[in-house]
Amino acid sequence: NLDGAERCGLLRDRHPGSEFGEGVAIERETGAGTEQSPEDDDRKVRRREKNRVAAQRSRKKQTQKADKLHEEYECLEQENTSLRREIGKLTEELKHLNEMLKDHEKICPLLHCPMNFVPGTRPDSITNCLPR
Repeated sequence: NLDGAERCGLLRDRHPGSEFGEGVAIERETGAGTEQSPEDDDRKVRRREKNRVAAQRSRKKQTQKADKLHEEYECLEQENTSLRREIGKLTEELKHLNEMLKDHEKICPLLHCPMNFVPGTRPDSITNCLPR
């Protein structure tokens, strides 16, 4: 009667010191119960090395991508701060210009000239409204 691990080609090594008295079971994979040739071992070592190098490359690429994104983030933050500062200045300038316009509207003779409300007036008729 084989258990699942034995059916799948796994060996069980018993190590003394188990609380059950028989030892601790450690499973390890075998190549379907056959010995591996030196060529297979070499191939496995080369594959592991190639995989290790590929994993290093992948981690380096991921780190570079994260660094680039961080730099882009910082640049955008600076640009955003600069634009907010410019918005503040332009808002203040707009308030100032609106105040100047209100002050000017109070004293502008052209705004109070009745000729402005007559249809078909000519531009030279505006001179009649200017102070002399």
